[in-house]
Amino acid sequence: MERGLLWLPLLGTFITLTWLGWRSYRQVESYRTWSQDFDTAKYDVAAVAGLKNRVVTWGQPSSDGPINLQTINLDRVDRVELLVNNTELAWPPQELPTGKTFAVALYTLDSEAATHVPFSDVKLAIAWCHKLKQLAQ
Repeated sequence: MERGLLWLPLLGTFITLTWLGWRSYRQVESYRTWSQDFDTAKYDVAAVAGLKNRVVTWGQPSSDGPINLQTINLDRVDRVELLVNNTELAWPPQELPTGKTFAVALYTLDSEAATHVPFSDVKLAIAWCHKLKQLAQ
C-alpha cells in the first residue's frame, strides 16, 4: 500500500505533463492553420503575427486559435522601432540586446501612441523589425 502511495505523485506528474504537451500541440496546430493565409508569420509564446499585403495582424496564441487579434496597415505607419524593456533601441543593434520584454513598436501618422507587437525571442524581434522598417518606407 505504501508503495502505491509513493507512485501516486509520479502518476500525477505524468498526467500533468501529458496535458500540458497536448495543450501546446493544439496551440501550434491552430497557429499553423491560421498562418496559411499570410505571406510570412511568426509564432512564439508572447504572440502570433502574420504579414500579408502590407497588413500586419497579431494576437495571443491559444489552443482554439489566436485571440485578441489586432491589425494595422503599414501604409499608415510612420516609423518602426525595436523596444527592449519598453525602451527604444538604437538601430541597427550592434550586439544582441538583453532584457525581459521585447516588442516592435509601430508608430502611426495620426497617433502619438505606438502599437506594440510583443516578442519573446530577440533575434526574431530584430528580423521582424528589419522587415517592417523596409516595408514601411
